[in-house]
Amino acid sequence: MGTRPTTVWILGDQLNRSISSLEGADPSSTVVLFVVSRAKLAARPWHRQRLHAILAGMARFAAELRAEGFRVDEREADTFTEGLAAHRASYRPETVRMMAPESFAGEALARRLGVELVASNLFLTTREEFGEWIAQTLERGRRPRMEEFYRWQRRRLGILMDEDGPAGGRWNFDSENRLPPPRAPVAWPTVIVDQLDQLDVRIVASLPDQAVGDPPQGWWPTNRVGALRRLRAFIDEGLSRFGPYEDAMLADEPRLAHSMLSVALNLGLLHPHEVVEAVERAFRDGRVGLSSAEGFLRQVIGWREYVRGFYWWQGPTYRSQNALGAERPLPPALATGRTRMRCVRTTLEGVERHGWVHHIQRLMVLANLGTLTGVQPAAMLDWMWERFVDGAEWVMVPNVIGMGLWADGGVMATKPYVAGGAYLRRMSDYCRSCEYDPRQRTGDRACPFTTLYWWFLDRHRERFAHHPRMAPLLHNLDRLGDLTAIRERARQILELLDAGLA
Repeated sequence: MGTRPTTVWILGDQLNRSISSLEGADPSSTVVLFVVSRAKLAARPWHRQRLHAILAGMARFAAELRAEGFRVDEREADTFTEGLAAHRASYRPETVRMMAPESFAGEALARRLGVELVASNLFLTTREEFGEWIAQTLERGRRPRMEEFYRWQRRRLGILMDEDGPAGGRWNFDSENRLPPPRAPVAWPTVIVDQLDQLDVRIVASLPDQAVGDPPQGWWPTNRVGALRRLRAFIDEGLSRFGPYEDAMLADEPRLAHSMLSVALNLGLLHPHEVVEAVERAFRDGRVGLSSAEGFLRQVIGWREYVRGFYWWQGPTYRSQNALGAERPLPPALATGRTRMRCVRTTLEGVERHGWVHHIQRLMVLANLGTLTGVQPAAMLDWMWERFVDGAEWVMVPNVIGMGLWADGGVMATKPYVAGGAYLRRMSDYCRSCEYDPRQRTGDRACPFTTLYWWFLDRHRERFAHHPRMAPLLHNLDRLGDLTAIRERARQILELLDAGLA
């Protein structure tokens, strides 16, 4: 009677040969399991490109492991539970091992099914290390903030550090990295596009009917070769321009100089360490400036790691926070894409076509609209989670509930990220061809963002009266002589939004 094998169960966001669950695995005694759950695919109206990226990535990684000599069991089942049960019946493994899932529900399910969990090694910070940093911060009587975490990361990991402190003598270069769109034409990097093959076509044809968005166009890598190709191209063509214009928005340039590496990172096709190493090497070699290198690494070792740690620190109930008492339904425009607001329409077109827009469009267009109108946080979270190719749960919950909608009352962000039309006019070219005027607060041509910004301050006046960063804005509110008209215009805008006519 032969020795019973060990099974390594790999999830769709663990597509890396170096994952901890595969460390030391012997192909002769290890079976690798991939399960596609029909219930998971049909649970929500996921974007087609998100489902395709995960499923194609799993299939291609399975083929790579099979070529290495592993026995690979690719199963489609009604549920993960049924898929594992069928695998156990067929292979009778001694142990089923898995790298810990990056969701509360996923981890709980694995434990219920008797799966042995090993800690993830796809991040630069373990859950335990983040927890220790949180505990030390609280012991000092301080509130956890990403900026402090980021500096701690730089010191701990030795990234962009010189002997006497941070490279260039500064921790961040935000002031250089928030420029509006350039007036002169810029040769922005082109998006790498992979040709779809028979596997891709078969996967797209198999997607559930409720999937939304355009079918894949080859934007997103589904194997490590494609991911590395995109990393090299970003370092060579995009990184130098990333920093200055990382907050800018252009209607005809959805990418600008953004890396678009979040999908590869969140699927495991790239490890953050190799991304960090490539960026720092480019800076040390003199190929890119410090402000761009620092601005990008802040996103990778700071914000990305902080968001993931914050998700696990806050626990599963965090997603239900609603500090501002927001209860309005999603505006129909989010489903139809039809709106007279050019900034919103352009952003929604990007979501529909690619399952992706960059972080400022997510924060200062979509989430800003949700906050200003008072959209119910759970509804906004669900919509954004479903629509983005890189929208892992651990990413979306803190970013939407904490950063985007301020639904946690300031646990994550010190103040709500709200702005009127003036911000959009300064940081984009959207307003040039829009029928609304960002300089007007009242009247039929008043920009909804401008009107709703002042209405937001008005209706939350009491809450923010003593807030150190919001109270000065209330003084500006008190100087307005048309507050009654603003309130009336806000009511009209909400009615137009509800009717899909704004």
